Amino acid sequence: MPTAETILAQKGRDVVTIVPDDSVHAAANLMNQRGIGGLVVSEDGQMIGIITERDVLRRVVAERRDPATTTVREVMTTPVVSCRAEAKLEECSAVMTAKRIRHLPVADDDGLAGIITTGDILAYQVEDQEATIQYLNSYIFNVR
Repeated sequence: MPTAETILAQKGRDVVTIVPDDSVHAAANLMNQRGIGGLVVSEDGQMIGIITERDVLRRVVAERRDPATTTVREVMTTPVVSCRAEAKLEECSAVMTAKRIRHLPVADDDGLAGIITTGDILAYQVEDQEATIQYLNSYIFNVR
């Protein structure tokens, strides 16, 4: 049964973080530079929030706040919904759907182990289905 760890083993464990007193402008620039849609907000080595493109759109742009003077702390999502590395992908997907989130930090006994997204889960499912289709075609048509 695939787990959050399954995805982290494929994609890696790199998590981009930002401190809460940085500006939203700095957060947006960092997301753009890294080609990602969210950052874990970390303070004193602890995950205290998450800021995503959606947070920037809803809490900064829509409210006409200045991203250069608005801090990440003011608009981040907290508390952070996370999962354990051993959580089944179906559970992760269900949590993400129920909470309407697209980024799910993964924690283990040592702290933050990585982050999975809805896109990661979808890509894994597509890859798994393609492998099944290939196997079935090989079996049915006796192709090796």
